[in-house]
Amino acid sequence: MQYYHNLITEKSWQELQSLKGLVDFVLIGGWAVYLYSRALKSKDIDIIVDFDQLPILGKNYNLQKNERLNKYEARKGEIEIDIYLPHFSKIGIPVERLLKATKQVDGFVVVDPNYLLALKIYTLNQRGRSAKGRKDFLDIISLISSKQIDLLQTKKVLQEFKMEQELKVFTEFLKESSQVEELGLNAHNFSRLKKEIVAGLK
Repeated sequence: MQYYHNLITEKSWQELQSLKGLVDFVLIGGWAVYLYSRALKSKDIDIIVDFDQLPILGKNYNLQKNERLNKYEARKGEIEIDIYLPHFSKIGIPVERLLKATKQVDGFVVVDPNYLLALKIYTLNQRGRSAKGRKDFLDIISLISSKQIDLLQTKKVLQEFKMEQELKVFTEFLKESSQVEELGLNAHNFSRLKKEIVAGLK
């Protein structure tokens, strides 16, 4: 199963491994979903760091501050790293809260899966019906399918951070989809999963 070309995802994975030995970070985004689900690999790298890690990143990457999107961006060739910071970035849940909700997965510090699912639902609302929005939707489905999620806990996170609109958008995407070929889910299996999701999040 793949969404992006193997060559680019392999380069991105190698960069993520290098990054692990360079700075302290919490992994979010598509690669975090992959570590929990082992479904679709990612192209971009999304991390949370504290401000003291920025100088290290600046020595190793072309680092830019994106004031409009409240994040930093690092590039190395085709690989893009989006860097989010406490008290600066706005990604639906305060970054400082996410730093306290983590797990160790395969040697990485990864945001808790229920918080990760809420972040993905937030991002889906931002990106809508774009290629990246489709990937967000697939990540949400693969994360729920991984059995790492407690939908009741995710629902509490969504309520706490007032993501009713974001949840509504995700539910609309869910209703419109009859199967998810990218994840090998046929109409019957996906229909059953949809019922579980709707019951768990309503």
